Amino acid sequence: MATFSSYPFTLANALVAIVLVSLISGPLIVAFAAGNLYQDVDVTWGDGRGKILNNGQLLTLSLDKASGSGFQSKNQFLYGKIEMQIKLVPGNSAGTVTAYYLRSEGSSWDEIDFEFLGNLSGDPYTVHTNVYTQGQGNREQQFRLWFDPTADFHTYSFLWNPAHVVFYVDGRPIREFKNLEGVGIPYPKSQPMRLYSSLWNADDWATRGGLVKTDWSKAPFTASFRNFRANGCVWSNGVSSCKSGSVNNNTWLSQQLDSANQKVLRWVQKNYMIYNYCTDTKRFPQGLPLECTANTKS
Repeated sequence: MATFSSYPFTLANALVAIVLVSLISGPLIVAFAAGNLYQDVDVTWGDGRGKILNNGQLLTLSLDKASGSGFQSKNQFLYGKIEMQIKLVPGNSAGTVTAYYLRSEGSSWDEIDFEFLGNLSGDPYTVHTNVYTQGQGNREQQFRLWFDPTADFHTYSFLWNPAHVVFYVDGRPIREFKNLEGVGIPYPKSQPMRLYSSLWNADDWATRGGLVKTDWSKAPFTASFRNFRANGCVWSNGVSSCKSGSVNNNTWLSQQLDSANQKVLRWVQKNYMIYNYCTDTKRFPQGLPLECTANTKS
């Protein structure tokens, strides 16, 4: 693990160090306006295993041997800053996947994924991320977390604007996918996406490549969700709310990673990333994907 002494000491880096210390000392405090999940999402499958509770302040998804469950946002978005607080399945969650992602419709879809891969009690979750453009994915990066994601709620966010996609955990960037259309790499920019989440059984691959199976004696497995917040361009009847001027605060549309956040991103990736497709030369013997080399140059 990196130490702060590896950075040249300047006032700017001292401030960054304070930010980085908070990575392991506790979650970033994020203020939320309390929304109502009845107004924001629909439980779409699971035969009652997905429930909205506490007058719309809490949603739970459950999985048993018969079925999992899922929900989706009522609105579609074409760009946005979208976040939700999630408490993952506790205990022995091996074989289960809690998926939380944006996706468009159709056979040539765009998609931005968080998938939380369960594990045996006491072992860390794997945070699996991916980006699909025009139906093509294979852009996996995986991380461990610096906290127990089953003990309390933590905030998982997407920033999606014309410049880049950024994945955040508790307000800290863990991954960036840049718009590199200028060098021929497709970017999700024209297909509106909806937020989805589901809890399902994937014990053929989720835990240690499928070696550890789901222990159904521990079912039902339950993940909890609250504080959905979407500051985005709502897409309705072929029109974006941003174009009609109904979005009051759209600073996220041009939001970039400043130097402090870039250092946090690099530090998280150095210390918590466990797989990066951009370094997997065995998987891509004919050469790494173009965005991997373009990112190195940029």
